Amino acid sequence: MKKVIILCCIISLLGCKSKNINAKSTEGRSVLPKEMSAEEEVQKNKAYDLGKRILTACNTSKFKPFTPNEATEKVIANSTPKNVKQICVKYNLKYGQFKDLEFIEMMPNKTDNTNVFRFKALFEYAKANKELRVTMNAENKASAIATKDWKDNFE
Repeated sequence: MKKVIILCCIISLLGCKSKNINAKSTEGRSVLPKEMSAEEEVQKNKAYDLGKRILTACNTSKFKPFTPNEATEKVIANSTPKNVKQICVKYNLKYGQFKDLEFIEMMPNKTDNTNVFRFKALFEYAKANKELRVTMNAENKASAIATKDWKDNFE
């Protein structure tokens, strides 16, 4: 009887072994700078300029609002000088002065025909690890701009 119970325990332990599943898919994979087309390079430069404009306002306290040629109405409405100033006050206290953006990767989104550009925001304090994401639509306008805590993998 003891042998049967031990055998059942061993079988149940082997049956509970977790499987190693590779969750990465090839669809929407990261595009590195050397793999980008000329059109994507233009979008990357525009995304860099728009993102840098917002974060540079934290150092200078002067923000030039986006135009309808640069961003969608939603982005223009959310990036008012008042909103940018509130964000800048928090970032200046927590991270120090903004230095520059470092391009990391572009993630194409085929469902809505947009490209998400990931930049690592470099600040004065070494502990400041922030990510700036600028989403550019097919019309070459910023359709979303967001900051997040830095993670090496895109989520």
